[in-house]
Amino acid sequence: MAEPTAVPGPRPTVTLEAARRRAAGGAGVPSPCVGVCRIDPVSGWCAGCWRTLDEIAAWADADDATRLGIWARVEARQRASGC
Repeated sequence: MAEPTAVPGPRPTVTLEAARRRAAGGAGVPSPCVGVCRIDPVSGWCAGCWRTLDEIAAWADADDATRLGIWARVEARQRASGC
């Protein structure tokens, strides 16, 4: 399924590098969550972390490879949206 490109309103930019700094040496791949938990009805992405509901739900049980894949999609969404 093609991802929507229209993202209304300003959104925070999230990066894996920044999340790793916030985690301060924690093990594994850190979550993109920034505490702004609201799904945009147009894009279907969280207004804070840019994940879909499916990606958010899968995060807890995901291995590091899957989490890195989610991060890649999050960062690609931001680039496609001009962030």
